[in-house]
Amino acid sequence: MVKEAYRKVNSNKGSAGVDAESLEKFQENLLENLYKIWNRMSSGSYFPKPVKEVIIPKAGGGERKLGIPTISDRIAQEVVKTYLEPRLEAEFSENSFGYRPRKSAHDALEKVRKNVRHYSWVVDMDIKSFFDEVDHELLLKAVDKHVPEKWARMYITRWLECPIQTSKGDLIQKKGEGTPQGGVISPLLANLFLHYVLDKWLEKTYPQLTFVRYADDVIVHCYSESQSLEVLNAIKSRLENCKLRLSEQKTKKVYCQAYNRPRQKSYPKKFDFLGFTFKPRTKATKDGRLFLGFDCEISQKSQTRIVQK
Repeated sequence: MVKEAYRKVNSNKGSAGVDAESLEKFQENLLENLYKIWNRMSSGSYFPKPVKEVIIPKAGGGERKLGIPTISDRIAQEVVKTYLEPRLEAEFSENSFGYRPRKSAHDALEKVRKNVRHYSWVVDMDIKSFFDEVDHELLLKAVDKHVPEKWARMYITRWLECPIQTSKGDLIQKKGEGTPQGGVISPLLANLFLHYVLDKWLEKTYPQLTFVRYADDVIVHCYSESQSLEVLNAIKSRLENCKLRLSEQKTKKVYCQAYNRPRQKSYPKKFDFLGFTFKPRTKATKDGRLFLGFDCEISQKSQTRIVQK
């Protein structure tokens, strides 16, 4: 399991953690280093090092904080992730696409494209600082439900409680919330948390509607204006009960204007999702006739970023 985890971590590359040990350096004593990880994990004496804080600029302005574990910790996390992923995958919703095997951002976009043909309204949701604010107590409740193995639960708890080391060398202790965006196991834990917070709750509360979720980016499809307002207010309450919150600036209701729908003046007619902009667009039928559809194209933000690169 440790060897297989190393192969995956090695194929993903990535930079060094707080110990400044690169993959190349780790490979100089490869078997010895892998043996040490196996020995400590199998005896219960494995403790992760602090997570290295790396700050990168966001595309729309502002900053995003990443947490980079050491090479050894990434391998240890990959062991547990690979071990747990099949059983959690069996539970996850078909409407969840982010960081899952055999699912991609393009699959999520295609699902949204199909949905906007049947639903006139969209709730475009942005969960504020999700990876920084995910509640440990609630997350571990979900872990306990699916992970009876004490060793796996013990290591997940240690990773969640692991402090963050800033560029100045200061250690920031966790206060019962947050999972590092950059950790190997973080996306799986995030999907498990949001499976119960949103996916399962939406499917049970609003079975007549559908949604698409890619990690913490969520699009909920509704039939009417009143329904979109009701769903948005219900989601706000649900997130607050689960110690999360929506970004007021980035969350909005959108009307999917098309040729076969009445005109609406008071609502936005476009939204961005995974680097694409969904909006009314002139399209052509097979015999060349033009009509107004609601579809996606690469967003202006993405185009600008590509040109700058």
